[in-house]
Amino acid sequence: MKMNFISKLIILSLLMTGIFVYGQEKKNSSSVKVNAGADVVSRYVWRGLQFGGNAPALQPGISLNYNNLEIGAWGSYSLSGLNVSQEMDLYVSYAFGSSFSAILTDYYFPDESADYKYFRYGEGTGHVLEAGLSFKGTKNLPLSLSAYMNFYGGDASRLGSDPSDTLTFNKVTGIQYSNYVELGYAKTIGGVDCNLFMGFTLSNPKPADTQTGFVGETGFYGDGAGIINLGITAQKSLPLSNKYSLPITASLITNPQAEKVYFVFGISI
Repeated sequence: MKMNFISKLIILSLLMTGIFVYGQEKKNSSSVKVNAGADVVSRYVWRGLQFGGNAPALQPGISLNYNNLEIGAWGSYSLSGLNVSQEMDLYVSYAFGSSFSAILTDYYFPDESADYKYFRYGEGTGHVLEAGLSFKGTKNLPLSLSAYMNFYGGDASRLGSDPSDTLTFNKVTGIQYSNYVELGYAKTIGGVDCNLFMGFTLSNPKPADTQTGFVGETGFYGDGAGIINLGITAQKSLPLSNKYSLPITASLITNPQAEKVYFVFGISI
């Protein structure tokens, strides 16, 4: 199996981090935590974009935490019975105190109808690597700010448009460095946790180049800079017994740039 330098570096980093955490577990087992769970949502909407059509989705997740370090995997699988949307992500995050954090995410969208090759990180890869920074706010200032940018992988800038030109057709000539910035405001009202959010992208995809025969891509979030994710999420726990409560969420989401609106319901188990 051939893997380029980036794929080896990612896998080696995850393995070395896991070995380090395992070695520290004996010294202070209380600081090592493993979390697992899943969400069921009426539809999968992320950053103002809908994936998997109108079908519900199952979204499992697992993470290992050691002090301020977290390593995890997250996925989303359409429950429609149609192979329309699947996603499997890996991430590593580190918290700097109680308010700031940095995260590296490897997004991947497997296609079970084709012979996809997960460890392919070179040309034509289905992976998208993203780096992000977040400020979670404070008790006195419940205002959050997050910024993310794609820096490698399937974030195509321009593709060859002439099928007769085998040297350039469908060859990625660069990436968009698509970015996403989100402002959030959290407040508890009547026992319900509410979060107002506004997300926008500054990306301005390259236009079509008629001189070279290349066509412009729309970018990861849309066809230009603007607000793409605006709405509110409300969350509360529904008591089922003396020992267990079921977290439920409802989100009203709009994408002003695409002129779309979504109403999403979810439960966590």
